[in-house]
Formats: sequence, structure tokens, C-alpha cells
Amino acid sequence: MIIKTAEPFYFPGNRTGCLLTHGFTGAPKEMRWMGEYLAEEGFSVLGVRLAGHATNPEEMIRTRYVDWMHSVEDGYHLLKGAVDRVFLIGLSMGGTLSLLMASKLEVAGVITMSAPYELNDPRAKYTKFISNFVKYLPKTKAEPGATWFDKESWRDHVSYPENPLRSIAELPPLLAEMRAALPKVKVPALLVHSRNDTYVPADSMEKIYNALGSKDKKMMWVTESGHVIPREPAKGEVFPAAAAFIHRVAQK
Repeated sequence: MIIKTAEPFYFPGNRTGCLLTHGFTGAPKEMRWMGEYLAEEGFSVLGVRLAGHATNPEEMIRTRYVDWMHSVEDGYHLLKGAVDRVFLIGLSMGGTLSLLMASKLEVAGVITMSAPYELNDPRAKYTKFISNFVKYLPKTKAEPGATWFDKESWRDHVSYPENPLRSIAELPPLLAEMRAALPKVKVPALLVHSRNDTYVPADSMEKIYNALGSKDKKMMWVTESGHVIPREPAKGEVFPAAAAFIHRVAQK
């Protein structure tokens, strides 16, 4: 059963579609405010739920990164039936998936927020083995919500409280696929990252930017946010920038 308020969402609009993908252990709710904003701009918007997310952690443990790719692909084909062009928009791992699938699907452009380039933790390669003995890891050593700027938004946030270790083991191969795909991504790209993101290294955005095959690409730094940008005060500058990017590219 899907957690209440964490359901996928669809807002019908014009012939330009926006496919929104949430992050690792997260839920479509992370992207809903952005979806509502883009719908008000006239776009058709679909917020997908990645396999194993927004239900219970045990279900996530049974999924693999290919299942998450298929969730994005399924959403793309659903949305494409109602629009002429699709923009992929993703947060964190959702950004990783958006970049990867932009190399495999016919899309108009891609927008990422807080997308990782690689996992720097040397322990990551052992997570699959360790997951046989340890199921979950804490998300952070800090107090819950400490890295959030908007504390009310954090209290209302829907995400699994801990990281399933077996699911973490899916991240290195997923990120490796994304890195290999970046030179093949030729569509316009807008990359967003917060200088106060404590989860994803700050150099991730620049590494993605440098590897992208697109000639039309831009990096955008924000400060009024932790990791979950579309739920933080920085959304006030990010949402209009995203809408302007989509309008510009769609009119080409």
C-alpha cells in the first residue's frame, strides 16, 4: 500500500510534458510542489513512483536499479501518449535516472537537482555482501532534519527513515551506467545543486556538466536548501528557472 500523500500524480496541460522522478528512498511527494508549479505554467506533468518506493522498505530491498529505470520508462510512455515532447526532471537518484534515460529515450531536455556523479565511499563495494547480515543503515549521523532549511517541510516529508543496505548496493552500477551514458546525452540540460548539500559531493554537478554531450547546458548553484531542493526555500528560484528553460527549449 502506498503511503498516504506519497502517491504518483498527473496534471494534464499542453503538448509539452514534464516527467518528474523522486530520489532514493523518497516518494513522488518530493516533486509534487514542482509539479504543481509546472502545471500552472501550462505543462502536462507526471510524477512517477519508483519501484519499491513510498510503500515499505522491505519492498524496496527486493527491487534493483533496472526496475527503477523501467519505472521512468513506463512513465515516459504514459506521458508521451498525451504530449508531443517530454522533459525529464529528477531529484538526486531521480536526476541520475533522468540523465541515463535521456540517452535511451527521445526527450526534449533534462533537468537535474542534487544528482550524484559517483559514490566516494570505499565501503560501497562491500554493501551487497554486508546486506546479508545488516539490513539498514542510518541516513546521517546528524540529528534528523538538521540539514533542512525548511523544518516544517521536513516534518511533512515522506521518505524511508533508514537506507536499505541491499538497495545501496544498486547505486554503484547505476551511477556507472549514467557516467557511460553522459557523452550520449545531446539534449539541452539544466543542472542544479545546493552549496549546502551534505549528501552529494559539491563537485558532482561540475563532473556531470563536463561529461555531458550537450552543447546547450547550464549549471545553477543555490544556497537556501539542503539536499531535497524542491521542498526547500530555494524552490523559489529553481522552479521559475526550470520553467523558463522548458519554455525556451520547447519553442525551438
